[in-house]
Amino acid sequence: MSAKKVLVLFGAVALGASVLTGCGGGEGGGGSAGSGDGGKGPFAGKSADEIAAAAVKATRDAESVHITGTGKQQGQEMKLDFSVDNKDNCTGTLTGPEAEADVLQVGQAVYVRADKAFWENILKAQGASSDGAVDKLAGKWVKSDADEAGTEGMCDKQAVVAALDSDKSEREGMKKGKETEVNGESALTLAKKAENGEEFILYVATEGEPYILKAVNKGGENPGETTLTDYNKKVDAEEPPADEVVDPKQLQG
Repeated sequence: MSAKKVLVLFGAVALGASVLTGCGGGEGGGGSAGSGDGGKGPFAGKSADEIAAAAVKATRDAESVHITGTGKQQGQEMKLDFSVDNKDNCTGTLTGPEAEADVLQVGQAVYVRADKAFWENILKAQGASSDGAVDKLAGKWVKSDADEAGTEGMCDKQAVVAALDSDKSEREGMKKGKETEVNGESALTLAKKAENGEEFILYVATEGEPYILKAVNKGGENPGETTLTDYNKKVDAEEPPADEVVDPKQLQG
């Protein structure tokens, strides 16, 4: 098993998608996008749909971003804390109900470092024997297969942002709300509610580039919240020392 597959098993992809996908998703009437002038400032004269589209584009074009999030995957509480850029550099931590893992990507090399509980859960999910393997893996960096093209999920910035715009119709029909603050930054609130009661709230920066500052899902099967900060800051990712790296083939059972 590669580190890439470990990430998928641990739910990083699902967590990112459940919080960010579609800017509102769900079927049915989200209501009018709102045609007001947007008040004063950079969004004057723009509809909610236009603001949402600008936010997705700005976030996609940013060189890097720090992403923190909480959510549920198959009823389990998940947390993530990642810094990722457009040059395949990534550092972060994934936390589940009973386990935690550090993730590091440098170019096309991906590493996962985790505790015993994490590896026991992963090996159990794969139906593999954990005899002797867990002690060798715990606290070490497990590297992905060399022939893999990279990771999917939170270590792929463009893939994460692409999820925001995978279906443009899902982010249409939002309504403009009040201005507020997210981590001290001024933000305009955009919201959309589906017929099933699920609600999506998007917070867009009103100063500088219209970056997405926070996205919240409420009322659905996968509620969650993601905050995006530190746009365009350098991501310090360096390959770990060779003596701290374990051959991923040791995961095969």
